[in-house]
Amino acid sequence: MESFVIQKGERYDIKGRKYIGTPSKYYYTDLGLRNALLNFRQFEETHLMENAIYNELIYRGYNIDVGVVEIRVDEDGKKVRKQLEVDFVVNQGSKRYYIQSAYALPSQEKIDQEQASLIKIPDSFKKIIITSGNSPVWRNEQGITVMGLFDFLLNENSLDS
Repeated sequence: MESFVIQKGERYDIKGRKYIGTPSKYYYTDLGLRNALLNFRQFEETHLMENAIYNELIYRGYNIDVGVVEIRVDEDGKKVRKQLEVDFVVNQGSKRYYIQSAYALPSQEKIDQEQASLIKIPDSFKKIIITSGNSPVWRNEQGITVMGLFDFLLNENSLDS
């Protein structure tokens, strides 16, 4: 008998359309067991929220990868390659979504940080930022949908709305 307590999120180069060998991310299939195993010592809401989103996407039948977008930026007059992470590249048949988990968006700087990787993706699949709480669903100037965690969890069709 097999038990799956932890699931692995493979890293996927979005622009290059290939899996890459950089460190994978791991998610607990049961957050209660995770908390018990850690004796309730590590309680980071941002990580727990990301894990809960991952579990819900798995429950809904999606295939999930951790996205990587490579960009070039100027640093001290030199072009430097940097990798930006997309928390989830979500696929099901012909559907694809790019999702960022952001516990809060308290400032324009944080909004810019969370949407930076999404803006650099060169296709027209839906891009979503999920925040904690119960904020209304809205779309920003870059075409990115922002929704609260409650809307995402309680509406099975939330990614299509």
